[in-house]
Amino acid sequence: MQESSFTIKSNGKIALNTFRMILEGDTSAISGSGQFVQIELPGKFLRRPISVCDYDAGSLTLIYKVVGEGTALMSRMAEGETLTILTGLGHGFDADKCKGKALLVGGGVGTAPLYRLARELRSKGKEVTVILGFNCKDEVMLEEEFKSLGAEVTVTTADGSVGVKGFVTDPLGNVGGYDYLYTCGPKVMMKALCRKVTVPGELSMEERMGCGFGICYGCTCNTSSGTRRVCKDGPVFKKEEIIW
Repeated sequence: MQESSFTIKSNGKIALNTFRMILEGDTSAISGSGQFVQIELPGKFLRRPISVCDYDAGSLTLIYKVVGEGTALMSRMAEGETLTILTGLGHGFDADKCKGKALLVGGGVGTAPLYRLARELRSKGKEVTVILGFNCKDEVMLEEEFKSLGAEVTVTTADGSVGVKGFVTDPLGNVGGYDYLYTCGPKVMMKALCRKVTVPGELSMEERMGCGFGICYGCTCNTSSGTRRVCKDGPVFKKEEIIW
């Protein structure tokens, strides 16, 4: 874990109530896809946890949805402003668990941390199939970015306004040959998905967080090895260990 100052390079809307913020700063504490950061915001007591979408040696990309006062404040921030951010938080995905073909399933803003993972998998020569689920066309994001990595992408929308009408579990019958599952999104989505997919996998749990590094025990989940902290022990867990 490391606290650093980051400068906003860009901050713009990419979908309904959803923004992409690109920052410049020290990312050396980030070790892989699936980790998150905690952002200190003016006038707010608690930092805001945001998943890492992508990063390199000097830049950090975050995708976030406006759901409250904190993220609304973030959406109004401009190029050149600075933020104090804790980086290197949480345990991420293990790209080496996939032997040949990975299935990545994202729901809503849970799509964001899967982008970096897809990039890692493709760099290792793995095949990547992606299913993205949204409520409507206006919420769709990162479809073209995944395709640009060479991934096979299917989009689903609950209202049928674009792609396959239904949920992320509906196109599963058209996808085969994958040996590992990676997923992030709403709990109800991941629960249904884990019951349908028989191969092993990993999922990133979404929980409201307080401290972000395991002190307050405010973000626990039930697992086969007992109660565990999403921020410290996760947010990525093996799908077989989660007790729904």
